Amino acid sequence: MSHSAVSQAGAVSVSIGNERSLRRSVFKQNNSISFNNKSWSSSLALNQKTASIRDGKRYTNTTICMSVQQTSSSKVTVSPIELEDPKDPPLNLYKPKESYTAKIVSVERVVGPKAPGETCHIVIDHDGNLPYWEGQSYGVIPPGENPKKPGAPHNVRLYSIASTRYGDFFDGKTASLCVRRAVYYDPETGKEDPSKNGVCSNFLCDSKPGDKIQITGPSGKVMLLPESDPNATHIMIATGTGVAPYRGYLRRMFMENVPNKTFSGLAWLFLGVANTDSLLYDDEFTKYLKDHPDNFRFDKALSREEKNKKGGKMYVQDKIEEYSDEIFKLLDNGAHIYFCGLKGMMPGIQDTLKRVAEERGESWDLKLSQLRKNKQWHVEVY
Repeated sequence: MSHSAVSQAGAVSVSIGNERSLRRSVFKQNNSISFNNKSWSSSLALNQKTASIRDGKRYTNTTICMSVQQTSSSKVTVSPIELEDPKDPPLNLYKPKESYTAKIVSVERVVGPKAPGETCHIVIDHDGNLPYWEGQSYGVIPPGENPKKPGAPHNVRLYSIASTRYGDFFDGKTASLCVRRAVYYDPETGKEDPSKNGVCSNFLCDSKPGDKIQITGPSGKVMLLPESDPNATHIMIATGTGVAPYRGYLRRMFMENVPNKTFSGLAWLFLGVANTDSLLYDDEFTKYLKDHPDNFRFDKALSREEKNKKGGKMYVQDKIEEYSDEIFKLLDNGAHIYFCGLKGMMPGIQDTLKRVAEERGESWDLKLSQLRKNKQWHVEVY
């Protein structure tokens, strides 16, 4: 697949495909947006033409800009801009009993050889029929039978979406997932036991371009990116693949040229992983640091390579403690704080925040209650 970007009029122009057939995938109906008969309530009904490449070859022979390192410091032009019109996010357009059949565009390993485990970036073609907002999740139903319910399909697995509403091709027709392959090793033999491996993560990481995939959703509102104040501060804390929604936030803030959308605040990302080879989307984030030093900060916690101030492994909560005074001041001034990753990350983070609050003569319980009341506190763990 060829990746290139052409600078034009202060933005990067992205063309998709040579063979195109135009169809109306979004049409006016009762003041709502309807996607293949799935209604998404909107303040403005819209009528839009979208492009579809024949014979299922939508993303072959294309000129795209998939990653930030292929762009100049100019932003990327996105379409269709009508995706900005609805005032409410799309929710549960497709449900488990009526899922949407999408196709795999690509599966790419995104960690180095010394990373423990395998993590893949997976691009899914939904043809514009499963719109979403940054911070939402898709449900995936892996093929096969549920072993606990013979004859029934597998349960839905939720994955945070790792792209903006425009997708990695900037045309509003794809979504990306960041998936770590779940592998089980027998504690006695030390050998892999495929019968206990994660069904969905292995299906996704083993998928090939063109494979069909059953999708539900989109779901979730707690991690939606508040955009009413372009000068807001957003503190994003993640472990591993929990960085997925933040990739979408940051691409929207720093990579895409969306009319009437500007970001002049501060985005501060804390990412905890095992080692340097485990860093996800590091090239993208490093590029933002270079191009937007006044609006983006990036701190990493590498547990197998760094030590905290007590000589132990450096976890993300240790990195938070290093900047605790600054973080608390930002929260006092209205900053939003987000947590995404394994649920095991939260006890250590909460303990750290509580200890820091007490050292400052504050009650963490009262502070947390106020943050929740002010809708500054956003948590999605799994």
